[in-house]
Amino acid sequence: MSATLTVAQDRPAPPRHVAIVMDGNGRWAKKRFLPRFFGHKAGVESVVKVIQACIARDIEHLTVFAFSSENWKRPDDEVSGLMGLVLAAVSRYLKKLDGLGVRVRVIGDRDAVSAKLQHAWNEAERMTAANTKLTLNVAFNYGGRWDIVQACRKAIAAGVPAAEITEEKLSEFMALAHAPDPDLFIRTGGEVRISNFMLWQVAYSEFVFSDCLWPEFGERELDAAIAAFHARDRRFGGVKDAPPAA
Repeated sequence: MSATLTVAQDRPAPPRHVAIVMDGNGRWAKKRFLPRFFGHKAGVESVVKVIQACIARDIEHLTVFAFSSENWKRPDDEVSGLMGLVLAAVSRYLKKLDGLGVRVRVIGDRDAVSAKLQHAWNEAERMTAANTKLTLNVAFNYGGRWDIVQACRKAIAAGVPAAEITEEKLSEFMALAHAPDPDLFIRTGGEVRISNFMLWQVAYSEFVFSDCLWPEFGERELDAAIAAFHARDRRFGGVKDAPPAA
């Protein structure tokens, strides 16, 4: 069987790693004359649906941008609501995710969040550590620039000589060192920008920008993004069908 095909001969291999900027929760709520919090709550339910869809499509890694390092600028009541929502989501869905074979990993700067939230994350990671069906990376208090800086600091602290700092070596210290770089980067909500998400890792990702608001994003939209991914000509800086070097 060709390495580019899955068990179904007519179905191309799925992207190994999908990264999603989940945008549009607030606008979804506004359209319904609801407080923004209800949009975030609906967004959590979409995350669970997309996790299940990724498992069904044999995707190995899913990384979701839950809270950026810039989101602290939002109103205090919204930030507080988001923190509470994360705790509630862990309590409500952790056993379900564990049963599905999902390994949860949280990436980002944990120092600014409460001890209670840190404990919840630690428990989620501990409880699901042996799971292998899908790795769910939750980017919380995360920023792409922060990731690069913290990787440099870790490399220096580890005593890596400057002459030995390469792309490969620095990647070992990134927050997503355990995962391959994303093949497919999706942003919902109609905005066309990266917003400081995984700046290092998306160098050769395929980008799909969807007008769909995140709470409305489901299997159909995921399949459309995967179809767009399969239609791309991925050359990674090379030339397709170029003859091998002599």
